[in-house]
Amino acid sequence: MGQHGSSLDGQVAIVTGAGRGIGAATAVALARAGADVAVVARSEDTLKKVAEEIAATGRRAYAIAADLDDLEFVAGLPTTVADELGRLDVIVNNVGSATIKPFLETDWTDLEEAMRLNVATAHTLTRAAVPHLLGPGRSGAVVNICSTVGRVGARGFLSYGMAKAALAQYTRLAARDLAPRIRVNGVVPGSIATDNLRFVMQDDALRGRLEQATPMRRAGRPEDVADAVVYLASPASSYVTGKLLEVDGGIDTPNIDLGIPDLGTVSA
Repeated sequence: MGQHGSSLDGQVAIVTGAGRGIGAATAVALARAGADVAVVARSEDTLKKVAEEIAATGRRAYAIAADLDDLEFVAGLPTTVADELGRLDVIVNNVGSATIKPFLETDWTDLEEAMRLNVATAHTLTRAAVPHLLGPGRSGAVVNICSTVGRVGARGFLSYGMAKAALAQYTRLAARDLAPRIRVNGVVPGSIATDNLRFVMQDDALRGRLEQATPMRRAGRPEDVADAVVYLASPASSYVTGKLLEVDGGIDTPNIDLGIPDLGTVSA
């Protein structure tokens, strides 16, 4: 990977939504690349398992069970982690969710909630981290986990897709604001085999349609995304900022069909 390599030796990272799936895989991948990792999520039990995996790599783990919807708490995270682990170099804004439902069942509270958890949380954490990322002789990296549904149309994903599209543009804008010492990039996963996709992976028909609609003929693995995050967090990408790395199996159209009918085709 060039003269810089992908080593994160001696660095400290925060990964939100790190209890399972993409967040957990990313936290372990960062540790394998040499970073000490603070993992944050709601579930203490799942965080404990991730912390054990990090410790098995020989790196330090700092598990914080908390509700990331509490923006006041999020704003204090960088100082909490820097005090515990000695510094802060990498932020991975992975936490995010939204209700998946038809258009007429989606109201403004769904939109507001999606924006809060996917964008406001990322901004609050990133802004609070800036003084730490600009430490003497250091530069920082922020990686936002976006989504393919933020760039393609898919029925049922209105609030989620809107929020992830906003996060993608946030990535571009924040990169300009924070250059040159803090790089901000995003990973855009497609359909990744996590708990959120269980309803598809456990249904032979849905899974088959997804695989056929994906050029790589499979769902993604959390590790596929984690490897991309390590690249964007590491010196290997030292000349990359404001960019979105698509890790989606090659799709350019939706590969999940929830079967939501056209309006007017179902009687009230």
